[in-house]
Amino acid sequence: MQLSVIILNYNVRYFLEQCVLSVQKALEDIDGEIIVIDNNSSDDSCAMMQQKFPNIKLIANKENLGFPKGNNIGVEHAKGEFVCILNPDTVVAEDTFLKILNPKNWSANTGIIGCKLIDGTGNFLPECKRGVPTPWVALTKILGLYKLSNSFGKYYAQHLNQNESGKVDILVGAFMVLKLELYTKIGGFDENCFMYSDDIDLSYRVLQEGKSNYYFHETTVIHYKGESTVRDKTYMNRFQEAMNFFYKKHFKVSVFFSIFMKIGIVFFSFVKMFQGKVKDKENPEKYFLISESSNKLEIINKLEKTLNIKFTDTIVNGKRTEFVIDLNSFSFKKAIQWMEDNKNKNHTYKLLPPNSNFILGSNSSNDRGEVLVFKE
Repeated sequence: MQLSVIILNYNVRYFLEQCVLSVQKALEDIDGEIIVIDNNSSDDSCAMMQQKFPNIKLIANKENLGFPKGNNIGVEHAKGEFVCILNPDTVVAEDTFLKILNPKNWSANTGIIGCKLIDGTGNFLPECKRGVPTPWVALTKILGLYKLSNSFGKYYAQHLNQNESGKVDILVGAFMVLKLELYTKIGGFDENCFMYSDDIDLSYRVLQEGKSNYYFHETTVIHYKGESTVRDKTYMNRFQEAMNFFYKKHFKVSVFFSIFMKIGIVFFSFVKMFQGKVKDKENPEKYFLISESSNKLEIINKLEKTLNIKFTDTIVNGKRTEFVIDLNSFSFKKAIQWMEDNKNKNHTYKLLPPNSNFILGSNSSNDRGEVLVFKE
């Protein structure tokens, strides 16, 4: 088997369904498998998987074991030569895995490969390529110096632009592909970290093995990002713990530095927490259906009736418009490309997954997202 896709889920039932649908499409020409691990979700994620995807391996944990252990459990069951660690709040294109698994991208020195990530509005997510957060690099991030010049741009690996592939130090755990042999050799994710710095630590340990990590820009994946985590006091505490974990594990630091970094981590954590607070959602002024279906009018009528919204057949510049992209007639790849090409501060997007009774999307990288369920 060539590829095992590992999806760790926690309370994002509808995003998980859409993710699995996209992965199934992306594996049609690949000898691969999907393994879903559920960290004791309180929603009906497991029931949905059993009903809609009975042939996909589902591991239902009895408690929330965290990101590292949850993924490690999934990888223990993997049979592929390669494994892909994938967040449930993602959407992959039909050719994502075919492109990344192309033998030309892999050599004896290759560690992890990641790809371009965009948020739910089509905007690039810079954290999909990063540098090692050394004390100095972390300082430039905390103080916002990376915005002033590429000289301070190591945190977001600004030596590469978003449309340029190349070596980077750190890749994000929302999407990373590596050989199962390498994952096993380095011991997978460190289970002493509950979440948040686990991908940094894994990427760094791959570098310590003498391997090189790569950012691959030729395929794009949607990562709704804010959906996986509620930014609250618990989040802030765990983020602080995660950063402390990484520094204590990999850097020998002075007492002065430890105090300074503690202040910086607290500040950075507060910023992240408030960035992620869910804002009151304003209703769009216009809804517009993007579809190539011959039943376009029926789709509009169903959405208008069950969601109590009104669609238009004209787009007015300057008016906030929400585009609903029909994935029954559009490929995932085409939908992703459409979002990238048409991103605009006045545009928001929701996807209508194939053969599903909901639309979903998010309005920013910090937005937890919105799911609207309608009657069949």
